Amino acid sequence: MQELVTRIARFVVRAREDERGLSTAELLGNAALAIAALVVIWGVLQTLGVDVVNWIRTQILGGGTN
Repeated sequence: MQELVTRIARFVVRAREDERGLSTAELLGNAALAIAALVVIWGVLQTLGVDVVNWIRTQILGGGTN
């Protein structure tokens, strides 16, 4: 029984020191942050785009004083 406990303890120590999965987790985290940033940028550009289109339309139709 003591040998089994020792083997399990060694396995746990080796598993904690193994960083093979760390790069996968980092890449998934970075991908999630990039997607979130793209959604925020898209939302801002869409909002600004609507304002820019309305401003251009106003300037073309002659309703603007700027």
